[in-house]
Amino acid sequence: MSPSADSGSFKPIYFLALGTFAIGTEGFMIVPLLPRMSADLSVPIAAVGSLVTIFTLTLAISSPVLTTLTGAINRRKLLIWSMLAFAAANLAAFASRDYWGIMVARILLALSAGLYAPNANALASAIVSPERRGRALSVVNGGITLAIALGLPLGSLIGDAFGWRMTFLGVGILSLIAVTGLVFGLQKGVGDQMKVASFKERVAVVGNPQVLAALLVTFIWAAGAYTAWTYIAPYLTSTIGASSNGISAIVSIWGLSAAAGVFGGGALNDRVGANTVMVPALTLLAMAFLTLSASAYFLTPGEAVAPVVISVIVWGLTAWGFYPSQIARLIEVGGHPVAPIVVSLNTSFMYAGFAVGATVGSVVISSGSVADLGWIGALFEAVALSLLVTTTREAGRKQAVQS
Repeated sequence: MSPSADSGSFKPIYFLALGTFAIGTEGFMIVPLLPRMSADLSVPIAAVGSLVTIFTLTLAISSPVLTTLTGAINRRKLLIWSMLAFAAANLAAFASRDYWGIMVARILLALSAGLYAPNANALASAIVSPERRGRALSVVNGGITLAIALGLPLGSLIGDAFGWRMTFLGVGILSLIAVTGLVFGLQKGVGDQMKVASFKERVAVVGNPQVLAALLVTFIWAAGAYTAWTYIAPYLTSTIGASSNGISAIVSIWGLSAAAGVFGGGALNDRVGANTVMVPALTLLAMAFLTLSASAYFLTPGEAVAPVVISVIVWGLTAWGFYPSQIARLIEVGGHPVAPIVVSLNTSFMYAGFAVGATVGSVVISSGSVADLGWIGALFEAVALSLLVTTTREAGRKQAVQS
């Protein structure tokens, strides 16, 4: 099957996205369920919070390792089995009656998610023509952003109505639907044209300076975004007096904006190129964060509502509009044979950035004010922008010399 053989149809891409939607829903839905889980399991909220931490750390560490070790396995089979494992882990969490059972299930969820997501991205980029690559990546990653907009509030509603365990059952069923889609929607020969890198080539990608520089941009971008995101609820309460319903509404607006951003960013990437998307995206993201701080410092709650909501929309659009282009750029820099490794490393650096951002946010609100979260986030994005511009210029110079 040639690379172009499947380039006329996006059907396989949508089946891949169904899997990322299941992963995103499970990953985001647990946060609003933590208080109920704490009460039901009779453990402190901090201990239940570690279910989020263990998932993040396991995924960040295991994803590049497992992706490297499984690099020679047929992509279709790998995706089907990893999504099947994800479904089984959700059903295990549903059936668990104690804290440690759920902890083990969350580790299994992270292992399977960390294997599925980078391989889905790599396959999506390989089975479409180059001029449609950005859109393919945006559809696959759009599953995650749609999970924020739809899966998170839906999970919260199910948890309120039927108990938190039912949310794991729901995602387990959704994952099995995704498995069915992969089995019947992906042709058996899909991705066969992808060159399989040797184990040595897969390991060597870690030492590629261009890849490392691009990964550092991902890390700093993620840290800036999560500095503000982790404490969005207290920020909204303090700055505009938002109620719990108001916070949920604004988070949903952010999720819809993120979904629009990832789809729009992918389409723009195909038209104008990665750098032309990423530079303005990071610039506008920094400006949105600065506006959040300025609104908190200088405006009354009533006056701050409009600029805060607009900033949240710009934040969602630009933060996730940046993402498909960043993945496309990484695959281009690293090379298609090692695309799954590069994407898995990107996932690890992103989650590491999330962890750093959450820690920085905690320090900021402990020693200062929630009003400071915005400008700290903007500082991270400014550094990411500077590194992006510097490294792309350097790469351009090297290309010019070589040609």
